Amino acid sequence: MQPDFLIKLVILLPLLGAAFNGLVGLFAPAHRKNEGLIGIVATLMVAIPFVITAYLFAGFHGEAIVVDAFTWMKAGDLTVNFAYRIDQLSLLMTLIVTGVGGLIHLYSTGYMHGDDGYWRFFAYLNLFIFMMLNLVLGNNLVVLFLGWEGVGLCSYLLIGFWYKDLKNSAAANKAFIMNRIGDFAFLMAMFILFRELGSLDFDAVLAGGPGMDQSWINWTVFLLFIGATGKSAQIPLFTWLPDAMAGPTPVSALIHAATMVTSGLYLLARLSPLVLSAPSIMAVITVVGALTAIVAATIAITQNDIKKVLAYSTVSQLGYMFLATGVGAFYVAIFHVMTHAFFKACLFLGSGSVIHSMHHVEHELAHDGHGHALDPQDMRTMGGLKKYMPATRMTFLISTLAIAGIPLLSGFFSKDEILFKAFEFGYDGHLVGWFVYGVGIITAFLTAIYMTRAYVLTFEGESRWPHADSIHPHESPWTMTVPLWILAGLAAVGGYLGLPAVLGEVNWIHHWLAGETGPVAEFAAHTHVSHGMEWFLIAVGSLVAISGVALGWKWYTSEGIGFDEKLSVRFGGLYKLWKGKYFLDEAYDKAVVRPLIGSAHHAFAPFDKYVIDGLVNAVGFFTRGSSFVLRYMQTGLVHSYAVAIVFGVVLIIYLMLF
Repeated sequence: MQPDFLIKLVILLPLLGAAFNGLVGLFAPAHRKNEGLIGIVATLMVAIPFVITAYLFAGFHGEAIVVDAFTWMKAGDLTVNFAYRIDQLSLLMTLIVTGVGGLIHLYSTGYMHGDDGYWRFFAYLNLFIFMMLNLVLGNNLVVLFLGWEGVGLCSYLLIGFWYKDLKNSAAANKAFIMNRIGDFAFLMAMFILFRELGSLDFDAVLAGGPGMDQSWINWTVFLLFIGATGKSAQIPLFTWLPDAMAGPTPVSALIHAATMVTSGLYLLARLSPLVLSAPSIMAVITVVGALTAIVAATIAITQNDIKKVLAYSTVSQLGYMFLATGVGAFYVAIFHVMTHAFFKACLFLGSGSVIHSMHHVEHELAHDGHGHALDPQDMRTMGGLKKYMPATRMTFLISTLAIAGIPLLSGFFSKDEILFKAFEFGYDGHLVGWFVYGVGIITAFLTAIYMTRAYVLTFEGESRWPHADSIHPHESPWTMTVPLWILAGLAAVGGYLGLPAVLGEVNWIHHWLAGETGPVAEFAAHTHVSHGMEWFLIAVGSLVAISGVALGWKWYTSEGIGFDEKLSVRFGGLYKLWKGKYFLDEAYDKAVVRPLIGSAHHAFAPFDKYVIDGLVNAVGFFTRGSSFVLRYMQTGLVHSYAVAIVFGVVLIIYLMLF
């Protein structure tokens, strides 16, 4: 079959699924209870595109294919086509979006069972996949931006899905507004590129972008990076992502672990030749990424909500990816995007399985009249779940070890490659490389500790919920555990696509993305690290991960939640700073939110009331006054109309004569 038809099918099927479940559910209320049909349609509309993409992937020969659907807009010198690009980067990202997305759809059929908004949830999920596919497959920045804005809209709808809880609505608003800040910067970068190059197609941008004036290159890349910090949750625009955990857990797995939050990395990788032309901005990118990684890691150690731990872990791992981007290792950043999608989606879905089971405990406590309050997401009320949830426990453990960087699991290979590229950047004479390598090592150690803490507090030790001897949680249904096993398997073996260069020319991900025909550029080091040093760095990374897991296991299996008190005493004010999330939300509230609301209340509100409303009211009063006078012309009396006619005739004769 022709690629043109297949790629259109990939794009349109999720849109059709969203339209079917959304419109039928809206106009046929009886359909809303048909969970089987809703779930099957929604899942197939993502699974079929995955199969089609796998077919295109298997038959791809290295030359990019552009599918031109139709002309979207044409105004003056601007012509934008709805065009899609099939190349190594877009195919890999599409496989991740549809593959992981399909598993999360299957998982959601069990997780959302019985929810009143079941039909609406799957309509939103399918719409999100459609927008994400436009983002990764678009052949120009305008189509990409359509998907970029679309996933922002869908994240707003899904984060605030349970909108009756005002906290969820507030979290959705926060995500939407903070993303708009980054989106405005992205839009400004597009304006600059169009003014300088006259086109927003990727071929034109990549061919002409590096030849622009250096100041405009710097501004463009900087604005693109600001846009990426909004979507991909980097300092200073990362505080929305932890709050986004208010949405259903499958949303956290799909949007905030595997797809939407990686949009910024995809954008920078797609425009990598342009980014490489701005070395000073690259230094900013790598420092911001490193700082985001360690700041989020220190916060994660103090969190007790299992989803919040994973949320800050996501922010930290995204920082790793930006670190790689900043040192010119774009293909390594995409490699970590892939492995992170596997183990973090598994961890989020595993946490959802735990929460689903703990809700059962909560209901049992309420049903038996025990009257105990229980937060089903608080790890301090869990423990001992491995006896009741063996599948969830094993998959969670595999993914925990993978993200910790334990050797031979996927996270080890991608994380080790990031650290190596940072070291190589410093070895080549860039001092920032040494700094970010050191930060990366510390962050890797902290990651191993806080993820081991999350696993131990959840699954090991004794059960800590009330009446644990008589009330037991249960394993989740197969629709939830099967995706967990698949993702855990990928988390275990996915890293073998990017074996270290010291083993020879076996790094498939590098060959696929950054080879001779690959779309991703990379920084070319002048000084290369010796094989002996490479083996030493691999040993250091392995030792850091193993020691972090070992220490976390020892501390929390022996003392449980009590060890947090020891950390609090040992680190004092620093621990309070971590626990308070560096008080960034409070700082933003005082520095930005309150002044804006205050100025709006004291300056703009009176202007709106007395000037804007005054003008509108004045038009109304003038109209009423005029009609009050003019209504006497319509009296309904014939002699009045006769007088008016005579007066008009006399006036016309006068004008004609004189």
